[in-house]
Formats: sequence, C-alpha cells, structure tokens
Amino acid sequence: GGAGPSTSNHQQEIQERTVKEKRDKKVFSRLEMLEGAKSIGAGAATIALAEADVGIRNVLSSLIHSMARNPSLAKQSFGYAILGFALTEVIALFAPMMAFLLSFVFRSHKKS
Repeated sequence: GGAGPSTSNHQQEIQERTVKEKRDKKVFSRLEMLEGAKSIGAGAATIALAEADVGIRNVLSSLIHSMARNPSLAKQSFGYAILGFALTEVIALFAPMMAFLLSFVFRSHKKS
C-alpha cells in the first residue's frame, strides 16, 4: 500500500495547481469588455480628425488649381470651395462628438 498516499498527494498537488492557475488567470467580465470596446471606438472616432485635415487640404488645392486654370470662374469656384470646407468640417466636428458620447454618455450600468 505504499503507492496510495503518494498518488493522493500527487492528485492534491494537481488540484491546488489548477485552482491557483484559475485564480491567477484574469477573466474579463462583460462590463470590462464593454468598457474596452468603448475606448477603442472613441479612439477610432478621432481618426476622422486626421482625415478631415486631408480633405481640407484637397479642397484648398483644388481651389488654387481651378483659379489658376480659369480665373473668370474664380467667384463660382470659391463658393464651391466654401461648401467643400463646410462639409469637411462637419466630419471633423462629428468625430470628437461621437468620441465624447461613447466615453461619457453611454455609461455601462453595474449590477449591484
């Protein structure tokens, strides 16, 4: 009967090790996953700010080229350029607004 106690000790060590591994392993709750997803979404929404900068540069570049090619249509081209600036700026304003909404307004409710 010498094999009995050593097998029992070995099984007990295995059980203690698995309990310790489960305790040490970080398991994310649904709430933590939601908070992380909101942070990623808010960060992704701010990428639109860089894209708005590129859009404004394109509008200005096109305005300069059109005025250089046909100066008689400069007034009409300027009107279209202002419209282009406005539409591009709308995107630049909506991006931080969505980031703030995701971060502060849409709160997760903890169950108590």
